[in-house]
Amino acid sequence: MAKNTQWKDGLGVPWAVLLCGIVLALPTSVPAQQAKVTAVEGVSYNVNASMVDNLKSLTGKKVSVTLDSGKSFTGIVKEVGNHLVQLEKLEGKEYFDALIAIEHIEAIDTRVRG
Repeated sequence: MAKNTQWKDGLGVPWAVLLCGIVLALPTSVPAQQAKVTAVEGVSYNVNASMVDNLKSLTGKKVSVTLDSGKSFTGIVKEVGNHLVQLEKLEGKEYFDALIAIEHIEAIDTRVRG
């Protein structure tokens, strides 16, 4: 009887290794060709336009701006002037607005796909 038990125990390890290999080989995400991308209406960037023009095209949209200091602000673009942009309903400070010097903006990011 002991001989029969050793045979079963010896077979269990290779089966466990095989099962782990199969689980690890299974895909964990949706392949890129199956992912559906939907553009958000009215949101786009123009790399040939100035920062001011890009901000003006995002009026009324939620954006995040990163300043040259590294600080970021997220809010809705209310108004864009030649040198300043006003963000309203700041994320984390919903009752606050910010007036930001455009010359200190390093990057703009916003949701452009749904």
